[in-house]
Amino acid sequence: MTVVLIGPPAAGKSRIGKRLARRLGVPFIDTDSTIVREHGPIAQIFADRGEPAFRALERDAVVKALATGGVVSVGGGAVLDERTQDDLKRTSVVLLTVSPEAVAARIDDGKRPLVQGLESWQALVAKRMPLYESLADYRADTSRRPISTIVEEIAAWCERAERKDA
Repeated sequence: MTVVLIGPPAAGKSRIGKRLARRLGVPFIDTDSTIVREHGPIAQIFADRGEPAFRALERDAVVKALATGGVVSVGGGAVLDERTQDDLKRTSVVLLTVSPEAVAARIDDGKRPLVQGLESWQALVAKRMPLYESLADYRADTSRRPISTIVEEIAAWCERAERKDA
């Protein structure tokens, strides 16, 4: 089973992904964490090498994660790569969304080089949301509900989808 979590920065892909993987009994891979572990902080990669270099590292991390399987959390911009879009058509994709009000407290951590405050987050989300929506098989809003509830809903959807495919 491979389930990919997509969505805007600070939607909760990593936190929910860890719990979902535990719930489903499968591995969890966070492609941003893989990049940081192998290449250093993402903000530093952007600063030193630029966005194209980061996107190449991100694409490589996505390919490896999809080959491993389980629950895969990808960075908010990973879906911009057309090859990744094609790859996602062959797997189950969950879009995590979050309201601007709920995300305000989550984005002020300095770890997101393309997000410098709520206005830039909103502009980024507005630009990417049509793509996120086109790739998603299931949607879950993470704004206000308990993580455990969201995880259970996604797990139930995954289990139904797996039974249907069997």
